[in-house]
Amino acid sequence: MKLPAFLRKNLLLKMTSLNAVVIVVRLIVSFFVQRELADLVGKAGYAKIGSLRNLLQMLTSLTSLGVFNGIVKYVAEHKENPKQLQRLFSTTFVFTVVGSVACFLILFFGAPYISDYFFYNQEYTYIVRLVAVIVPFLAIQRVFNGIVNGLSAYKKFAKIELGAYLVGAGLTLILLYTYNLDGALVAIAIIPVIQVAVLLFLFQKVLREYIAVKDLKWESPMARQLLAFTIMSVCSTVLLNYVEIDIRNMLAEDFNEGEAGVWTAMTFISKNYMVFSGAIFTLYVIPKFTSIHTKKAFTLELKNIYITLLPLFAVGMVAVYFLRFLIIEWIYTDFSSMAPLFKWQLLGDFIRLAGLVIMHQFLAKKLVRAFIFTEILSNALFLTLAYYLSGIYGVEGVVMGHFIRYIIYFIVVLLLVMRYFNKQKPQEAAVG
Repeated sequence: MKLPAFLRKNLLLKMTSLNAVVIVVRLIVSFFVQRELADLVGKAGYAKIGSLRNLLQMLTSLTSLGVFNGIVKYVAEHKENPKQLQRLFSTTFVFTVVGSVACFLILFFGAPYISDYFFYNQEYTYIVRLVAVIVPFLAIQRVFNGIVNGLSAYKKFAKIELGAYLVGAGLTLILLYTYNLDGALVAIAIIPVIQVAVLLFLFQKVLREYIAVKDLKWESPMARQLLAFTIMSVCSTVLLNYVEIDIRNMLAEDFNEGEAGVWTAMTFISKNYMVFSGAIFTLYVIPKFTSIHTKKAFTLELKNIYITLLPLFAVGMVAVYFLRFLIIEWIYTDFSSMAPLFKWQLLGDFIRLAGLVIMHQFLAKKLVRAFIFTEILSNALFLTLAYYLSGIYGVEGVVMGHFIRYIIYFIVVLLLVMRYFNKQKPQEAAVG
């Protein structure tokens, strides 16, 4: 009887189970899409696709000035307080307009230089200008997703994620078959528009309930509270994607674009299964950690998350490792040099997951300095190790650096969070 009761009461397990179904469907579709991409655009084209995705990820944070995690936190805290929510959304409106206009101007007028940096030539200037036009959709999609996550509406979120992904995958294949690499890049660039359309179609009633568009004001009463999340998000997203772009450019220059494409393919496999954890972090972990104020409660919740998530990830990663040759044969036919990368990437991602769970305490409690310190440390370690180890081991050295970096990251994040709770002891005693 205990096991069924646990299954019924464990909200994290319910979210994980539903999310797992979405991820499995997404992985099946993704494997087919990636096989077609790898087959038709080759290693060099795959590297360019990776660069575009990095650009879009950076813009996802910059266009909304990084307020996503702030929205998750404050919607979770104030969902029963319409006045506070209106103050939040008015501030968010100001942030997204400022961020979107700034990004549009930089992208549109700096397109030739940005194309040269991301795609190694100015041939794709038109792609950068297309991205400039869709930046408002990136901002809107990020804000609406923050609301969905803050409400912990995990069933709706699963439908939105799956629906948007399937439509985006279909469009990618159609344009890929029609226009090859150019078509794939155009499809990836306009996917945010599809995501917003699907989100509005499935979630418009709830959004209307929480956002009174006519009452939005050009003011930012919560700017100070959200600014901390802006700093953390921009620091994290921009640093991470800049480092990935720099490493990809280094591999293209020191070796060739093919090797850069091999590493990009490995990171894309990683990002596909790490999407699973990203949804759990924002739907469950941040709202839960926001309500926890003692070391004992945090430790118990951390144990619950680890017991629920880590075994599932371990089984999945072991399966990916033993299926690596089949994955290469079925999806990345000409990417045989990718096989040695799997063990380091998978080990690094497992430790990364354990560290990221703890790190979300920084976001839940707005520990800005601790967050920025660990992000800078993590990315500086990765960049340094990638340059050094690639000189010895080639592309494999980059993923070795990924593994070593997250061992250090996990230790540092754990020590900082324990230090935070140890400082709370006087308050805990007073409360008790």
